[in-house]
Amino acid sequence: MIISRTPFRISFFGGGTDYPAWYREHGGAVLATAIDKYCYISCRYLPPFFEHKYRIVYSRIENVMEVSQIEHPAAREVLQWMNCVRGIEVHHDGDLPARSGLGSSSSFTVGLINALMAMKGEHVTKEKLLQHALHVEQDLIQENVGSQDQVSAAYGGFNKIEFHQDGTIDVNPVILRPERRESLESHLMLFFTGISRYASDVAKAKIDNLTQRKTELRMMRALVDEALSILGRETDDLDDFGKLLNENWQYKRKLSDKVTTPEIDQIYDAAMSAGALGGKLLGAGGGGFLMFFARPEQHAAIREKLKGLIYVPIKFDTSGSKIVMYQPNGLG
Repeated sequence: MIISRTPFRISFFGGGTDYPAWYREHGGAVLATAIDKYCYISCRYLPPFFEHKYRIVYSRIENVMEVSQIEHPAAREVLQWMNCVRGIEVHHDGDLPARSGLGSSSSFTVGLINALMAMKGEHVTKEKLLQHALHVEQDLIQENVGSQDQVSAAYGGFNKIEFHQDGTIDVNPVILRPERRESLESHLMLFFTGISRYASDVAKAKIDNLTQRKTELRMMRALVDEALSILGRETDDLDDFGKLLNENWQYKRKLSDKVTTPEIDQIYDAAMSAGALGGKLLGAGGGGFLMFFARPEQHAAIREKLKGLIYVPIKFDTSGSKIVMYQPNGLG
């Protein structure tokens, strides 16, 4: 059995500029971090005693004879692309719900590729893992996805990710003093709205609006460098980072009428009234997780104000996708 562990991510600034339709013409950049919440993929070869050859376990259980019969898009395309002709069981577990704005789809894809490569006895670099995942999601499945989720899943860490017009991607770790990093983490709050959505549907609406939203996207790109400048200051005060998140959210909500809802706006306004400095809906929009930025002494008031929502404490992840169990000949 092989088990991979792949982080989810939160994106602070620049989201939207990571869509190929945008950055191949204008370039783009994102400030994002992987977090200590994970997607776990276990894989094992199936012995030839079952009525099925492939077993895929997630929120559903699929037992089929042919890879082409698998309904889970990423599982089907990865197994076909990797020419997995021997019977396989794939089991997915996640620390947080799918379709919630944390890059869970890409974490699944990256984690599955990593696990299957290990099953074949092949080591894969983080760069190759990224390129393989982009190929599966953007070329094979042809989903309306950007390119930042795959980076955070494969590489882990807190990074400035730059997307170039020639299609290349640079991953630049954000260097912070340990106490500055801890302070940044201590300001973050994550709440689940209870609303799940298909990111591809929301993303399509945003992609369709790209040409009409050039001003907003250019401003969102510029906020990446402004945020890094704030983090690089000698002062301990991080209030400006939170205020910048609020500014970013005002731009993001203009990208499509599917980004936010009256319910989400109500939650956001409630947190701001309780002391949050800024925040945003994570992912493409429409539901999932809301992130807020507030001084630690304000957290209790915000949690009380949003007591109907699930609060999830988080820290940064630094490792990216990794193999946490390697027993290619089974558990012995």
